[in-house]
Amino acid sequence: MPRNKMLVVLAAIMLAAPAAAQSPASVFPNYSKTPAELSATRATGGVGGSGNAKVEVVTILGDPSKPGMYSQLLKVAPHARIAAHHHAGDRVGTVLQGTWTFGYGPSFAQEALRILPVGSIYTEPSGAAHFAMTGDEAVTVLITGFGPTDTVYENPADDPLNKP
Repeated sequence: MPRNKMLVVLAAIMLAAPAAAQSPASVFPNYSKTPAELSATRATGGVGGSGNAKVEVVTILGDPSKPGMYSQLLKVAPHARIAAHHHAGDRVGTVLQGTWTFGYGPSFAQEALRILPVGSIYTEPSGAAHFAMTGDEAVTVLITGFGPTDTVYENPADDPLNKP
């Protein structure tokens, strides 16, 4: 590349860099909640949950049915078992309370479960099948993802919404 052309390209990059480094306008409101306030928040339901009667979904930020980031609390009762399913959109889970037992794969497999205590973080990649269960205590998981999302069971017969 001729030197003059290279200087023009470098100058263009240098001028564009500050504009590219600026972040877009925030889509989140000012928001803060203590653990006690979050615990008192009522279930909202909505997309992104398992449909399992032992799982309450509380959407705390965004709208998982629309494009963009969202955060949900999954409040899971003791002795819950969630069959293999997947979601549209990448998600990250953080265990806030209890011990979450979680695994990846197209069907529930006890040997694939991993014990995740409070503070553990895991991913739910878009389209990746996963499953979970709880033991003798309730579990609260913070899910943050990119919508729109859904829940699709690997075996449609496992979907609690299809059962009478």
